[in-house]
Amino acid sequence: MQPLLLLATLTVLVGVTLTVPAKEKRVHHQRDLSDHAHDDSDGYKYDHEAFLGKEEAKTFDQLSPEESKERLGKIVSRIDGDKDGFVSHVELHNWIKHRQRKYIEENVDKHWKEYDQNKDGKIAWEEYKNTTYGYYLGEEFDDVDDKTSYKSMLKRDERRFKVADRDGDLIATRQEFTAFLHPEDYDHMKDVIIQETMEDIDKNGDGKIGLEEYIGDMFTPDDGESEPDWVLTEKKHFTEIRDMNKDGFLDASEVAQWILPGEIDHADNEAKHLILETDTDKDEKISKKEILANWNMFVGSQATNYGEDLTRRHDEL
Repeated sequence: MQPLLLLATLTVLVGVTLTVPAKEKRVHHQRDLSDHAHDDSDGYKYDHEAFLGKEEAKTFDQLSPEESKERLGKIVSRIDGDKDGFVSHVELHNWIKHRQRKYIEENVDKHWKEYDQNKDGKIAWEEYKNTTYGYYLGEEFDDVDDKTSYKSMLKRDERRFKVADRDGDLIATRQEFTAFLHPEDYDHMKDVIIQETMEDIDKNGDGKIGLEEYIGDMFTPDDGESEPDWVLTEKKHFTEIRDMNKDGFLDASEVAQWILPGEIDHADNEAKHLILETDTDKDEKISKKEILANWNMFVGSQATNYGEDLTRRHDEL
């Protein structure tokens, strides 16, 4: 069984008056550039989403190799800000950060109209609550099988909304609503991220996370299934790294160190990675020629998807 990705990016719950929101985790850790594993031996989907953004990466997946390379060439010209014919680490780093910011903006745009019911350019808590949970609010979720979970979700949404709402008027501006949807990008939202993480993993409600809870959140074996190597590695990380005071549990401060390691710059790491892999003349910058020679690392196409499918089928034989 594949690990359940705890570091998942928030999927906003868009509802209409007859729709109950899907039950899902809505915990934000520091956001990575992609939900895919960063393993070049298993394809370049992580690099594609990091370089293009998630939505644009899907578009490139539908293109022919020729179209994909042509569009990549135009992107390279945009990245080369000083027009010296090369893409430097700084230029590539800035581009990747730009694409990630654009993803957030597009995500907020996607849902804004759904929630701004009175079209006043703001989203009140009542608008969000009624759009997401509306039909069932008056029924106290009596029509839902697991109404306790939905009541808990509503309570958590309200708590997060109030933290994002800096002026306390229960009406979110665009920036406040962005903080609500993407709390990992805002310092004042860190405490609520930690609180939600603790609530999701601390199954027995004792205010701390044991090893069994830590592993159980990421991996639940099927009958007779042995633990994969990565589980053993995570157990070691829990004992040797996560549990800083060696009491056998993670408290809130230790969870904060785990999920909000501020020194990590994923965009910087990805820029270094792409340059290292494609800088054939080792001048610490990459030309358009070098990029296009490794085009499938930067962007996808129907051809790269086909190749990955063939590899996957071969591995399964």
